[in-house]
Amino acid sequence: MIQLFHTSSENCSRIVTENYSTSFSSAIQMLHRDLRTPIYNIYGFVRFADEIVDTFHEHDKALLLAQFKKETYDAIERGISLNPILNSFQRTVNDYNIDLHLVDAFFCSMEMDLEKRSYDCEAYKEYIYGSAEVVGLMCLYVFCNGDKEKYEELKPGARALGAAFQKVNFLRDIKADFNGLSRVYFPGCDFNNFTMSDKQQIEEDIHADFRAAYEAITRLPLKARFGVYVAYKYYYSLFKKIKRMKPSRVLESRIRIPNYRKAMIIFRAGVKNQLRLI
Repeated sequence: MIQLFHTSSENCSRIVTENYSTSFSSAIQMLHRDLRTPIYNIYGFVRFADEIVDTFHEHDKALLLAQFKKETYDAIERGISLNPILNSFQRTVNDYNIDLHLVDAFFCSMEMDLEKRSYDCEAYKEYIYGSAEVVGLMCLYVFCNGDKEKYEELKPGARALGAAFQKVNFLRDIKADFNGLSRVYFPGCDFNNFTMSDKQQIEEDIHADFRAAYEAITRLPLKARFGVYVAYKYYYSLFKKIKRMKPSRVLESRIRIPNYRKAMIIFRAGVKNQLRLI
């Protein structure tokens, strides 16, 4: 009967993913059915931690994050948690033997968000690694399903894809991060005087990440390849839209991809997949 509890926990992670990100939930649906639940479990976990540091302003965020962190490690060690998000996450960590150093790095970046407001190059790289690259690596554990040689081969590409997603998020969310949270992630940027040169330098860095990521996507196991490619195309389309905008426009509002465009991305990706062009 405990399986009913685990299934209910995993349903919670799926609902969190669907509520917070229609793009990611759509991409996850493009994965083989065997992979969907563990990826939902990872996303639900990172989403909850991110919410603590980004939105729980009327509460003691440091205390809540510390408790969430402790409960995460307790859940992984015990193999059970009454918190459904942590219960589903620990199942994925334990089922796929995900390296706990990735969880450590993730929490390190979340803790940086509690106090840090601007980043130099070293801190920026550390934050990107812990907040995004390790999430890509957790997912890669699932995709490779114990194939350590494949994991090591694709590791740089998984990190690059996570980094690209996060950096695009930073560009998309400048208004909320800078005006709402007083955060400046990009080193050396002054968003009171955000120039085209600043924007182009950031975009060149992101484009390099996307190039490295695409090369790895083409070598992913078949069960994962199409879903990851769809997520890649969502973010690459968002990136191209941001590139066409002036710096002042990027500062004014959160940029989105309309639903009809997302549907077109899935259709075109499906055609490429059928023709084995991915």
